Amino acid sequence: FSRTTLDCAADPSTDTLQETAMTLSTRWLAMAAFALVHAAPAWAQTFPNKPIRAVVPFAAGSATDQIGRAFAEKMAATLGQPVVIDNKPGASGMLGADIVAKAPADGYTILVGTNSTNAALKFLMKKLPYDQDSAFLPVGYLGSVPLMVAVNTDVPAKTLRELVALAKAKPGQLSFAYASTSQQVSSEMLSSMAGIRMNPIPYKSGPAAMTDLIGGQVNIFTADFGVTVPQHKAGKIRGLAVTSMKRAAAVPELPTVNEALGLKDYELIAYFAVFAPAGTPPEVITRLNAAINAAANSKDLQDKFEAIGFSIDPGTPDQLAQRNRAETVKWEKAIRDAKIEAQ
Repeated sequence: FSRTTLDCAADPSTDTLQETAMTLSTRWLAMAAFALVHAAPAWAQTFPNKPIRAVVPFAAGSATDQIGRAFAEKMAATLGQPVVIDNKPGASGMLGADIVAKAPADGYTILVGTNSTNAALKFLMKKLPYDQDSAFLPVGYLGSVPLMVAVNTDVPAKTLRELVALAKAKPGQLSFAYASTSQQVSSEMLSSMAGIRMNPIPYKSGPAAMTDLIGGQVNIFTADFGVTVPQHKAGKIRGLAVTSMKRAAAVPELPTVNEALGLKDYELIAYFAVFAPAGTPPEVITRLNAAINAAANSKDLQDKFEAIGFSIDPGTPDQLAQRNRAETVKWEKAIRDAKIEAQ
């Protein structure tokens, strides 16, 4: 009891009783209002009770698609509802990200995002149809994977150093494919740091770019291991280097770009994470995050991606938020240093 209540018991005058009643009433109303504002919607308590749509902003067969599908299957087992992959490729992931940014904030539409959609796009586009920094809430980090610098097997260069020499001898004649921010920026970074000029060829999807690399319609493609490693091991393309600081266990025979060219600061890693529309209730974010982490900790999923060098790293939404902020700064610098102009 408050001191006012005790004083009322000692002096039960009408005025005091009325004052006490009003004080208590005001407090209860304030508490009730606070509870109403901060209480989760009733439906959030039973989430999910229908299938969840996971938008992959890149084409079927891409690294994002492969990773998204594997996680979706495991998440569905935890959530008790299907997690359905919906491929919406285009504009380096912008089209798919825009769909999720404008979706209802109920957890039933989520984004399998990447460095393209959630860190770099705002530096590559003059205008986005959504605010990249405020349109999404972080849900859970999936992991990261290096890229491989690869060439068509008819390209005479057998090493990255030989490729650079060839590009210097034929400025602007060698072409490189890209279908995502990481693929574009990695190639432009290499051009800038090696002092060469290559001809960029945009593609709608990584698999389409790979098809043309194998067919010789394009000379170079720097892409995620999920797309490049199988073709490299099959001898359909020639891998020259990896974009990480250390050699990758998936292709230990390939040097890093730094190692191959005597550089120190070249590094570019593609990362993958799940995001939800801003305004999604915390209870829903927590439930989705738990399902992501359960998937990340499953041994069969870890074994599945070990062969392509995908490093799984579960964590909290707050950890993803911190990581994404740091990556945004990193990608801004990489894009600026590579002198890539916004489109």
